[in-house]
Amino acid sequence: MKPRNIILIIYLCLMIAPGAQAQSAAGGESKGTVVFAVVENGDTIPIIHLREVVVFPKRFSNPKEQQRYDRLVRDVKRTLPYAKMVYYTLIETYEYIETLPTKKEKEKHLKRMEKELFKQYKPELKKLTLTQGKLLIKLIDRECNQSSYNILRAYLGSFRAGIWNVFAGVFGASLKAEYDPKGRDALTEQVVVMVEKGMI
Repeated sequence: MKPRNIILIIYLCLMIAPGAQAQSAAGGESKGTVVFAVVENGDTIPIIHLREVVVFPKRFSNPKEQQRYDRLVRDVKRTLPYAKMVYYTLIETYEYIETLPTKKEKEKHLKRMEKELFKQYKPELKKLTLTQGKLLIKLIDRECNQSSYNILRAYLGSFRAGIWNVFAGVFGASLKAEYDPKGRDALTEQVVVMVEKGMI
């Protein structure tokens, strides 16, 4: 037997045996890792799927830039789940209102849903800083592929969307802000990708 084959067999035994021992000892509980393998030309080759790793260049030459980056990471982790929630809520809402027969029923459902969403998320969203609020507007554009203003206009009408945009403008934000992953939001995009892949 070739030395390479012996190493692969030992490796497989080490990977599989702990799981088998744990199952018999703990009545079904597995603590080891079982992997699939293929036999090719007499060699047993384990198949292990590794998650994709994305590497970005380090950009920080001083502690102030590092602090700014750390704040961006914190803000993305805080706001990205809300942006994703908006995306899934839009899909569910659109699919549901398409089943309603009349315009009146659709509007009634949208008003009820708006009220419920405000009740559920307003206390949390009020805790966001101004920077996090602006970031959330951009991340919604990233997730939904359209600005917050366009989303509001589609569901609530131009007048109410305009009122919300004026309200955002009082705080120096705009619901029409667009996400630019290859330009001014490139660093944010890197952080988002790393957060989504569980790297940070």
